[in-house]
Amino acid sequence: MITPPPALLIAGHGTRDEAGAEAFRDFVRELGRRHPELPVAGGFIELSPPPLGDAVTELVERGVRRFAAVPLMLVSAGHAKGDIPAALSREKERHPGISYTYGRPLGPHPALLKVLERRLDEALGTVGRTPEDLADVTVLLVGRGSTDPDANAEVYKAARLLWEGRGYAGVETAFVSLAAPDVPSGLDRCVRLGAKRIVVLPYFLFTGILPERVRHQTEGWAAAHPEVEVRSADVIGPEPELLDLVMERYEEAVKGDLRMNCDSCVYRIALPGFEDKVGAPQQPHFHPDDEGHHHDGHHHHGHAHSHAH
Repeated sequence: MITPPPALLIAGHGTRDEAGAEAFRDFVRELGRRHPELPVAGGFIELSPPPLGDAVTELVERGVRRFAAVPLMLVSAGHAKGDIPAALSREKERHPGISYTYGRPLGPHPALLKVLERRLDEALGTVGRTPEDLADVTVLLVGRGSTDPDANAEVYKAARLLWEGRGYAGVETAFVSLAAPDVPSGLDRCVRLGAKRIVVLPYFLFTGILPERVRHQTEGWAAAHPEVEVRSADVIGPEPELLDLVMERYEEAVKGDLRMNCDSCVYRIALPGFEDKVGAPQQPHFHPDDEGHHHDGHHHHGHAHSHAH
């Protein structure tokens, strides 16, 4: 008898915004339509129905005993690190006999960076398509914000990867809650750095209270600074790239292939401006500042990178 593949459980943040909650539910339904061979269910940690526990119960009632849980989240903060694992272990007690693996958050992944770039193009319209035009554009990437420094650092990583190889004047970072700089401070910083044109880019999957707050704060700041051109970009949304990425995270979880930072490794992925590095053989090398000299009594040898994974 062929063992059926593990089901897919999507875990969301939750939002008080009904349109945002419905966007999540639509996304889960679309994943189910695309993958009829796979039982798919989704639920929220807080704020909106259905709760994650109901989604697990729905799968169990469909005969599921094994599933892979994927957090539909861009960064690994308190929800992904604590709340979802806690909720899943509660469900294991409630439903003896089930087993699950847990996937990793979505970003920063080249597929999502591609969507973010598309959102910037849309915000700029026909202006801003040429390299010369982009050199005048400063992007302010706005994340959710967290009390977890690692989660905030992930947003900075996404900003840096978005900047690399694309020709923008710069990509700055701000947060809409719990962390500094906030949106007005982020915009002030862009101007102090000489920004001529700014696009505020929300680092959010779907519409909701917080992305709306980003837009509102941007409009308020722009009204007080008529001398600066400021545009607002849209959220990522239920793009094909996002649907594919969730399945990639599902496959990783099922196979136990939870990789480190290989998503954004120039030796594996063709990142803009670094395409020639893909598949390049890795040689031991010295860091320029070391020059092979003795420092503090230690000799600095070159170190090999392995990208065979």
